[in-house]
Amino acid sequence: MGPGIVIFFSLFGVLNGQGGKQISIDECCKDGRVRGIDNQDCTVIPLISESTTCRIVQEQCCTAVLEDTICTNGINMAKDQGACDTQFTGSTCETKTAKMCCDCCLLGQAVQEQGLTCDHSLSLGYQCGLVSRGCCNDGAPDVETKNSLVSDKDNETLTDKDNPLPNNMCSNGLAKCAQECVGNFTCACFKGYKLKPDGKNCEDINECLLGASNCRGGEHCINTVGSFRCQREVSCGTGYELTDSNNCKDIDECESGTHNCTPDFECQNTQGSFRCLPKNQCGDGYIQDAMGSCIDINECLAQTEPCHPGQSCMNTVGSFTCQRNSINCGRGYHLNDDGNRCVDIDECKGPDGACAGHSCINLVGSFRCECKAGFIFNSIRRLCEDINECRHYPGRLCAHKCENALGSYKCICTQGFKLASDGRNCDDLNECESSPCSQECANVYGSYQCYCRRGYQLSDIDGINCEDIDECALPTRGHICSYHCHNTPGSFHCICPATGYILAPNGRSCQDVDECVTGTHTCSETESCFNVQGGFRCLSFECPPNYRQTGETRARVERSDTIRCVKSCQPNNISCVLDPVHSVSHTVISLPTFREFTKPEEIVFLRTMSPAHSSPHISSDIVFDILEGNVQNSFDIVKRQEHGMIVGVVRQVKPLIGSLNMVLKLAMNYVTSGVVSHRNIVNVHIFVSEFWF
Repeated sequence: MGPGIVIFFSLFGVLNGQGGKQISIDECCKDGRVRGIDNQDCTVIPLISESTTCRIVQEQCCTAVLEDTICTNGINMAKDQGACDTQFTGSTCETKTAKMCCDCCLLGQAVQEQGLTCDHSLSLGYQCGLVSRGCCNDGAPDVETKNSLVSDKDNETLTDKDNPLPNNMCSNGLAKCAQECVGNFTCACFKGYKLKPDGKNCEDINECLLGASNCRGGEHCINTVGSFRCQREVSCGTGYELTDSNNCKDIDECESGTHNCTPDFECQNTQGSFRCLPKNQCGDGYIQDAMGSCIDINECLAQTEPCHPGQSCMNTVGSFTCQRNSINCGRGYHLNDDGNRCVDIDECKGPDGACAGHSCINLVGSFRCECKAGFIFNSIRRLCEDINECRHYPGRLCAHKCENALGSYKCICTQGFKLASDGRNCDDLNECESSPCSQECANVYGSYQCYCRRGYQLSDIDGINCEDIDECALPTRGHICSYHCHNTPGSFHCICPATGYILAPNGRSCQDVDECVTGTHTCSETESCFNVQGGFRCLSFECPPNYRQTGETRARVERSDTIRCVKSCQPNNISCVLDPVHSVSHTVISLPTFREFTKPEEIVFLRTMSPAHSSPHISSDIVFDILEGNVQNSFDIVKRQEHGMIVGVVRQVKPLIGSLNMVLKLAMNYVTSGVVSHRNIVNVHIFVSEFWF
């Protein structure tokens, strides 16, 4: 249960939370202007949206209308009476604004009387300068007290009747607008621009950022001065061109003459490209290639038996010839010098012989090689081939990997090992000796493992470097620090709000500073200090006429303190005697902003002195009621029995986002036979903190 207070009175309060559908800024501003026209208090107007932006717009547009009215009253006072000092003697903000407009209007009239130019160079404020120039030109100025959120549509519908200044404020150049002037000292911009805060110059509207472009899918919005354009995100590519409709169209290179086909070729267009087809100019015995060149046809290969049996085909350029066959010697023989018989070829002659460095033995019509160690003779290919020992003796030569070499082999160890002195086995390699890890290293058999110190984690990319753990970004960050978490290399620390809180000894929670106890408050001697979460309040309660305070005034108001004023009528004061209100009390309570609001929070308990079951012969009852301050129905009060007595329980039924200050005025009515016999009034001052802690 949330914080509560127990008093022996009746209390009932309602404050409605902000809720509802999403409302545009224009609607928020229009609602504020209507309430300003109705002369409502702009600081307590009903909210139409839970959006903070909408609340600000409502309040500022309402304030702008009120200040316009106040300033206009001051201008009228200057024109009607010609004096200001005796009319505005108060110190309120409204009085100061009216007096400023009155004085500045008198200044403009004085400038006109002295024959000076109305567009003077005095360093007046923006609003005072407008009023002075308007009165100097004998017209009521268009007072702009704030940059009110008024839409362009509202500005366009402003008629001459609504315009307090004549339209010649544009023609005589007083407005000094950068683009357009619509009268009433009001500047406007062309399409694609918006008015700057100075009310005169214009700046480009970035339609791409505002989402006001009409670019289609696959197109990219590019802002231009006063407009925008749409461009395809992916180019059309070679052989295509972008049309005005932002589509890709094939380029006909043959028609446009952008191909590179030679005169001997014909151009044929294709989608995204073209082809060069050669013109047929080659005669018999030739074939044309893709480049248009004529290639000779080998008829000896292209035709089946072009010559008669006993003849050999000989290809010629563009044709072929047939020749009679000669003596053909078999493998290992060749014709003698006379060309009439075959003799043996000694393959072993020559520097290396036929065995390429190995011993060679000539045979009739053949030869044989005596191979070196590590080689074997291939009788088919008739050469010495290397013996792959790794394949012939798998797993028997090397502990890890065997790699064949010409005439031999060598052993290789896998990563994390080094070759032993015997050239076959592998020993573990201690990689940590070379400091491969950024922080800590642990050698394991055949490898190593990097690990990090507390507050760091191993990189998922290389598994070597240690990266700082951002504890503030973890899913449990809301439980690490109660307010704000600040990450540091290898650790983090918690931060509390700048004022009103200190970091608790656990280093994570924020602890409220009781300014009333520490003496850091600024309350005067006539005020009582009340500590609230994150701050304090200086309170001063006085009893109304015909009431006197009971008890003593404390310099510090505790949570359970109640200042009570009881009725004390003067002699012969009949109206005081007949007044049913017997007591008026003040009590104070500080509430947090409940972070999780799922059910009503009981915050105040009002205990009466009346038993729950009165005598059946007496028709009496106690009725709790809320008189004032229950804004937007955020509180209710229920009646129940505790320990045989009637109790009123004040509950918060809707969430409240601080900081908020409110006063709930409640009444406890004692009803006898349907008539209120007497009443107790309780004013509960509620301070809602900005934070939940």
